[in-house]
Amino acid sequence: MPLFSRFPDGAEAVTPLLAAQSVALLRGDRLLFRDLSFALAPGDALCIEGANGSGKTSLLRVLAGLLEADEGDVRWQGTPISSLRQEYCSELVWLGHLGGAKRDLTLEENLQFECALRPRNDTGLSSVIERVGLKDLTRLPLRALSAGQQRRVALARLLLSAARLWLLDEPFTNLDRHGQTLVGELLREHLSAGGIAVMATHKSAGPDLLSQRLVLQ
Repeated sequence: MPLFSRFPDGAEAVTPLLAAQSVALLRGDRLLFRDLSFALAPGDALCIEGANGSGKTSLLRVLAGLLEADEGDVRWQGTPISSLRQEYCSELVWLGHLGGAKRDLTLEENLQFECALRPRNDTGLSSVIERVGLKDLTRLPLRALSAGQQRRVALARLLLSAARLWLLDEPFTNLDRHGQTLVGELLREHLSAGGIAVMATHKSAGPDLLSQRLVLQ
C-alpha cells in the first residue's frame, strides 16, 4: 500500500499523519504479522480485526512505540517515531483494557492528573464528566466503580486530550448499549475534527467511521 492518502474531495495526495511500512513482529519464535502497511490522513480510522492471539494489541503497542517492530517502521508525518519520541507521545492517547487510571484516586483526581500529564483541549472537566454520565460519582475512588463506569472514565480521558491519534484496544468492552453509542459519537467527532484513530475491536463502529480495515490471520 502506498504511503500516501487522498482526501475524499479528490484533493492532492499528502503525507499522512500516521503510516506503517512493511512492518513485521515476532513474539518468541512466532511470527504475528509481516509486510503490514497502511497510511492514515486526517479524518481516517483503521479497524484491526482478528482472532484472540492474532496480534491486535501487539500491533497497537508497536504503533504507540511501546514495542519495536522486527522489520519495517512506523512514521508520524513522514518521520520515524523512534526519532521523535516525546513529540509523538504528546500526539497520542491510549485506551487499553486497564484504562490507565489509579484505583485509589477518585474519578475527579484521576482526570485532574490526566490534565496535568499531557496536552489537553479547552473542554471543561465538569462538562466532560457529565458527557460520559459520571457527574454523581466524582468523589468515589475508582476501585468503587463498576467495570463499565471505569470504562467511561477512560472515555473521559479521550475527551480531555488534545491528541490527534487515538489508539483504542476493544473500546466497546464493558459498556452497555448507551456507552457503545457514546464511543461511536466520540469517534465521529474526533475524526470530523481532523483526528485519526486505530482500534482493535470485534464490534464495528459503523461503516461511516471506518475508512480502512486490516485483518490479522
